[in-house]
Amino acid sequence: MTDLTDTPAALAEPEHQPERLRRWRLVLGGAAASEFAELNAADKRMDGALAALYDQGSGGPGGRGGPRSAGLGGSAPAVADWLGDIRQYFPTSVVRVMQADAMDRLGLDRLLLEPEMMEAVEPDVHLVGTLLSLNQVMPEQARETARTVVRKVVEDLEKRLAQRTRAVVQGALDRSARTHRPRRVADIDWDRTIRRNLQHYLPEQRTVVPQNLVGYARRSRGVQRDVVLCIDQSGSMAASVVYAGVFAAVLASIRALRTSMVVFDTSVVDLTEQLSDPVEVLFGTQLGGGTHINRALAYCEGLITRPSQSMLVLISDLYEGGVREEMLRRVAAMTAAGVQVVVLLALSDEGAPSYDRHNAAALAAMGVPAFACTPDKFPDLMAAAIQGRSLAAWVEEEQAAERG
Repeated sequence: MTDLTDTPAALAEPEHQPERLRRWRLVLGGAAASEFAELNAADKRMDGALAALYDQGSGGPGGRGGPRSAGLGGSAPAVADWLGDIRQYFPTSVVRVMQADAMDRLGLDRLLLEPEMMEAVEPDVHLVGTLLSLNQVMPEQARETARTVVRKVVEDLEKRLAQRTRAVVQGALDRSARTHRPRRVADIDWDRTIRRNLQHYLPEQRTVVPQNLVGYARRSRGVQRDVVLCIDQSGSMAASVVYAGVFAAVLASIRALRTSMVVFDTSVVDLTEQLSDPVEVLFGTQLGGGTHINRALAYCEGLITRPSQSMLVLISDLYEGGVREEMLRRVAAMTAAGVQVVVLLALSDEGAPSYDRHNAAALAAMGVPAFACTPDKFPDLMAAAIQGRSLAAWVEEEQAAERG
């Protein structure tokens, strides 16, 4: 198969004209067949896989023409073959997009209740979200296959995120403990010490004479921070729930943190006891349903016993189905008591979804900014919060860095 990484500039060369025409034929579909040269056998199979999903009137994989329907009827074997085909013909990133489109266009989520379907798909975060939303109606014979799929995705996420999260968060915890009597030269925070003693600068010597040292305290062996993750499990938050479950398990493995995880819709479920196994955590969620943020915050408030040493991370699109005024008053009360409240509109790679802008603005007005965070940035966010930095300033710095 032709390398799909060819640059547009390279494809513009005359010798690449056949490849350009081939790609346009695959993009335009069968309706444009008469305008292009005949496809070879491999391209015909690729074209068929695309047509099954995107051509109007195909009826989906295994379809029989006519207007596209919402379901696939009895075509499960054909769908399994189609899933295998797209994994053969397209790179993983494209396969995941096509699977997501199939969920939306063809009702593929219904067929995921069958074990052979789950064995054919490419596991990713969005597939896990779909499986979790089907958890309550999943037949027993499909449940173990679903767990295998979820565990594979969780293990991949842990490989990508766990080590850095532990290192960054533990480093922030160590540095957040300051002392004015560092025991060793290696414990001196020279940057803060110099800034603290700039008034003692000697121009003739071109040096600062430090009269007040700032350093790192010796590492505490006890719990230094309490972290409560409060996660909205409404259907729109599926990817955020998956990432949050993995991060909660990682944070729970850091001895200096006491980590709790609470999920909510119109009811509240405490999953803290399952944090040793993130797969069990995820299967303890129930995606979908309404949203009662105030009720969840009330429960989380009861978990906080050391406000000045506690952080509450609310992950929600802020569409409150309960009493909005009580929710805002509760956040204000916790902030006033010393709790560091962090509001994430999403914890995913896709950015901020639709969210309640009035509630976000009200929270920002009380010093609690609401923003989306990608999984790769979450460790740095936690570090900034632990060190007591302004999260609004942190967001501005990250956005400036992205703009270059």
